[in-house]
Amino acid sequence: MINLDDTELVAKVADGDERAFLVLYDRYASRVHALTLRILGEPMLAEEATQDTFFKLWSRARQYLAERGSLLVWLLTIARRTALDRLRLEGRRPTLSDSEDPETTWQSIASEDSLTSEARWRSMYFAVQSLPEEQRQVIELAFYQGMSQSEIAEVLGWPLGTVKSRMRSAMESLRREWRKDDSE
Repeated sequence: MINLDDTELVAKVADGDERAFLVLYDRYASRVHALTLRILGEPMLAEEATQDTFFKLWSRARQYLAERGSLLVWLLTIARRTALDRLRLEGRRPTLSDSEDPETTWQSIASEDSLTSEARWRSMYFAVQSLPEEQRQVIELAFYQGMSQSEIAEVLGWPLGTVKSRMRSAMESLRREWRKDDSE
């Protein structure tokens, strides 16, 4: 069962196969947990969000469409939304991270022995790290904390126009980097 690819395993999970579910859990739980921990900042909440993410995999496996992207990206999207919902539910204000924190998280999300989609994920880590600090801050707050541009402006004490221009510049840089990886 371990030798099956993600698409085959998800199909088995959709049919109620618990062993296939456990294989996927073993494959991706650490990456999902790393992301939820980064967003929530508390191990217990991150564990709950990780469990919620895998419960959603179990109950919604039929909704996964391989042609739209890898299972890892699908799971991380679910994990991100779950963690952000948890933040909103608790009415918590996210804390600004220090410069070391995202590096640890990004490295734990994508493994060293990367597959094609994971290699792209890792290259995105380097692209984000290469952004100027001001651009990296807005990307982190928007992605990890689910903040709107207005909320980012309030937290950072910057004018909204400054946040918008830094976000636009950051996204353009990341797009260029992503396209460069496509052409190689």
